[in-house]
Order: sequence, then structure tokens, then C-alpha cells
Amino acid sequence: MSVQEYLDKHMLSRKIEDAVNAAVRAKTLDPVLFISNHMKKSVPSVITKVKARQILDSRGIPTVEVDLHTNKGVFRASVPSGASSGMYEATELRDGEKGTYLGNGVNRAVRNVNDKISEALIGMDPTLQSQIDQAMIDLDKTEKKGELGANAILAVSMAACKAGAAEKEVPLYKHIADLSGKTNLNLPVPAFTLISGGKYAGNNLPVKQIMILPIGARRFEEAVQMGSETYHHLKAIITEKYGSHGCSVGEDGGFAPSITSIREGLDLVKEAIGRTGYNEKLKIAMDVAATEFCKGKKYDLDFKSPNKSGQNFKSGEDIINMYKELCTDYPIVSIEDPFDKEDWEHVKLFSNLGICQVVGDDLLMSNPKRIERAVQESACNALLLKVNQIGTVTEAIEVVKLAKDAHWGVVISQRSGETEDAFIADLCVGLATSQIKAGAPCRGERLAKYNQLLRIEEDLGDQAVYVGEDWRLS
Repeated sequence: MSVQEYLDKHMLSRKIEDAVNAAVRAKTLDPVLFISNHMKKSVPSVITKVKARQILDSRGIPTVEVDLHTNKGVFRASVPSGASSGMYEATELRDGEKGTYLGNGVNRAVRNVNDKISEALIGMDPTLQSQIDQAMIDLDKTEKKGELGANAILAVSMAACKAGAAEKEVPLYKHIADLSGKTNLNLPVPAFTLISGGKYAGNNLPVKQIMILPIGARRFEEAVQMGSETYHHLKAIITEKYGSHGCSVGEDGGFAPSITSIREGLDLVKEAIGRTGYNEKLKIAMDVAATEFCKGKKYDLDFKSPNKSGQNFKSGEDIINMYKELCTDYPIVSIEDPFDKEDWEHVKLFSNLGICQVVGDDLLMSNPKRIERAVQESACNALLLKVNQIGTVTEAIEVVKLAKDAHWGVVISQRSGETEDAFIADLCVGLATSQIKAGAPCRGERLAKYNQLLRIEEDLGDQAVYVGEDWRLS
């Protein structure tokens, strides 16, 4: 084949001429680079390879990372993992070999990406997120993604989403907004963890987290400043009261001083808020994670104290009265998982009091069927979304829509085992959710999310809207 025949066969003469004309119109100083990029853009992007590997999360436990290749570049994503998994959430695939990473290896999930998922997705358009996700669901053939592993599927789903954004030459949050049909982008209120307890920390505090919400900030940047300053004031207070050893931190960066009661923790946070001078601009939230200390139909707030555990059980009614008192005495505006995941009776009673936002995490597990039941029974009024509990970007978009249609709040959440991947920051903005829970303003894997939101606010410029006082609206 002659050169001219080759040019004619692939219509290269016309394409090259178009690229040169574009370079002339742009008056580019580097025509070769401009023409190269112009030609590259003219070729539709397709997935050419998917490569997974085992890496470690923030707890030193294996997780899945994926590099998704297209003819436009390589796009990387890594998935988080929680301290526990429920029967209603997507299945995380682990190796189970006790001699390797104590059974927590993910080489089976990695092989499923490299040997099965990659083959199924090669040639697909990365902008077609729902088709990519459905192809993996069809390949898995199980209700909870137990064959391929939700950790394998989600890593590919997230990487494909990033590739789709690159193909469209838009930021990731904008691509997610397009996928979900959203036009009103906003910056969420961050729920900064200040004190860690429950299974997150080695103290005797029964609740998992005590957090602050900077609802009075004018911009996300100011919210981060408020969170950071409060965190450091709290560190000083803890040092004064408990010594420097009280400043050890839990898995998501919250301080874990040697405290034994919820009120003791709330008093510390209230004092820290007072020292900042922000006062009414900062509100308090709690993740109780009550399933951890529910015994039958009773609640053991002393479950972490060996000398007291089992001696002072509380009924559901007792717990409701405790929350009412706490919300009166402290500026608490949100409580997550106030009761056991199957205690529908008391969570409904408490939610219907209208005292504060009631967030469903263990209650819902990001499961559409559980969310539908909670909507019908008015069991809570906010969804905590953990993307690895559902397993694909498309399904995450769908459950957020389910919650928003019910006029619920939506909190996009971290996991205890996080990575440096900041995907949930873009997800939060793209889906216009009003709250993000990414841990303390401390530790790199937590700050990756908050720092990405700072970049997004800068990128949006005058169009950036921080939800602030409207934090419960979705």
C-alpha cells in the first residue's frame, strides 16, 4: 500500500488539514503540540485495559486499586473498607487465608478484575457509566456482588467514572452531575470528627464519634478553617485535663481521651467551640452506632468498661429520654444510628419527635429496600451513603435520588479504612448532597477529601455555593 492509499483509506488528509486549520485559528505558539492534541481529541475514547492490584488502606489492611486504561490516558481508583459489614450490603471479597494478612488479602478480587472484568469492558465507551456498571453486575450474577466482589466492581466503576470525565474534558464532579441529571452544584457542610469512641478508639466512650458541623460558615474554605481551629483548641483542652497521652487518635483522626461518658465528651467539644469564638456557627453531631452496644432489646452504655458492663442496661425509652436531654443541654442537631439496626420501633419514635436530624447508617446500609422501608415508616430523615456498601457509581446515584425524593438529607461518608482517593468529594458536589463525613481535619487520607473540596470551590469560583444554614435541604 502506497502512502497516498494509506492516507485515503483512513481519511487522514482531511483530518490533518482540519487540525492545521484549527492551529492557525488558535494562533498557537506550539503547532506540533496543538495538532497532536487536536488529533487525539478527534478519536473517541474506549477502554483498552483494566489492571488491578492489592494496596493497603489507612489501617494497614489490603484493599483494591484499579488502573483503567483508555486511548486517552490511565485513570486510577481505590476503594475504602469498613470495620464491619452487614448482611444487607454488597459483599467485599477477601481471600480468607489466615497466614496472609490475617485472611484479609484481596488477591481474589484483584484476579477477578484482571481476568474477568477487564475482558468484559474492553472496547466500551467510558462515558457510558450505567452500561459499564450493568455489564459488571451481569457478569457477577449475584444479588450482593459476592462472585466478583463489591470491592473489585466498585474500584473499576470509580476509575471508569474518572475516565468518562476526562473524555468529556470536564471535572469529575461535573461529569457525576451530568450522570445524575443535577444542575445545582453546591459545597457540602463537613462533619468533622473531634472525638472518637466506640470500636474506633481504645477509651470507654460508647458512641463512635462526636463531630462538629460549621453551618455558620460562608464558604467551604471558612468551614475548614473553623474545623481545624476547633480541633486544635480541643487538643489543648485535652492536654490540660488528661495530659498529652490523651491526644491519641482513633482510626478517622478524632481524639480518644480517657473518657467514660457521652456528656464528658460533649463538654470537651463544647469548651473547644467556646474557645474558638464561633459559638452559634458550630453545631454538634453524634454517630452513636448503637448496634455495637445493643444486647437483645436493651442497650449497655458501659459495654467498653469491663467492671461495669452488663450492670446498667437501658431500654429504648430510656435512650430516647437521654437523647432528648442531650439535645436540650448541647447544640446537637444530628444523631446517626441512635438505635440498633433492627430496632425500627424506637428509631421511628425518636425520629417523629423532630428534635434533630436522624441519620440511618447501620439501619439502612445504603440498601434500596431498607431505604424504601424507612421512607414508608418514617424511620429516619437522612441517608448515610457509603459507596462500597452498594458497589457501583450508578447505584449510588440511584439511592441518593431515592432519599432526595423523600426530602431526606444525604450524608456522603468515609469508611474507617480509607485511601488517598478523593472520589467521594466529587461525588458529594456532583450529587448536590448537603453533608460530607470524612473524618477529622487530620490524617492524609481524610484531608484528601476536604482538600479536594477546597479545589472544587476554587474551580467553581463565583458559582460556588456553600449550603451552610441550608445543610438539611437536599
